[in-house]
Amino acid sequence: MRKDTLVAGGFFALGLAVLGGWTLSQTATPAMAQAVDGPGPNLVVKIAGEASGTVVIDMLPDLAPLHVAQITALAEAGAYDGVVFHRVIDGFMAQTGDVEFGKFSGDTARAGMGGSDMPDIPAEFTPETFARGVVGMARSASPDSANSQFFIMFAPGPFLDNQYTVVGRVIEGMDVVDEIKRGAGDSGAVSNPDQMVSVTVQP
Repeated sequence: MRKDTLVAGGFFALGLAVLGGWTLSQTATPAMAQAVDGPGPNLVVKIAGEASGTVVIDMLPDLAPLHVAQITALAEAGAYDGVVFHRVIDGFMAQTGDVEFGKFSGDTARAGMGGSDMPDIPAEFTPETFARGVVGMARSASPDSANSQFFIMFAPGPFLDNQYTVVGRVIEGMDVVDEIKRGAGDSGAVSNPDQMVSVTVQP
């Protein structure tokens, strides 16, 4: 599966310059080291659809304070409630967080093209590696264009290191993440997608 095909409606799920030509095996899912709960805050995500259950994400404000502040503000406002996983690629990642066009109750045809009414965030790249269970921010071609969309890694993606902002890691419910409905083809676009029923913040 070529990662240089991850484009939909002008919103790059992941940058083309970084991902051109990279291929991931879908034959095995590496084990994830036991994630340790840090100082928080934590996002508690209740998922419904083919996957059903709760996922807890330990946010990492020490790595990305601006991104974590924006995500938690959106979650506290209920903006993520009902947002779908619009792009899911087996062996790679599940993307969600389009609070503008990705609501399950609406027309999700443009999901992946929007953000929120908050400003885009300057890049906060770090050497933190994109391991299985790591949560990163989606963006367009500009490094400073992340807004509300994020993705959860099914498998390690070291080709993303220092190119995308790491904002958290799954500490509970990775088995639920593994069950999120996959999309079709290289683009990973999902029909009748799973959704985040609610996203709340715990200290």
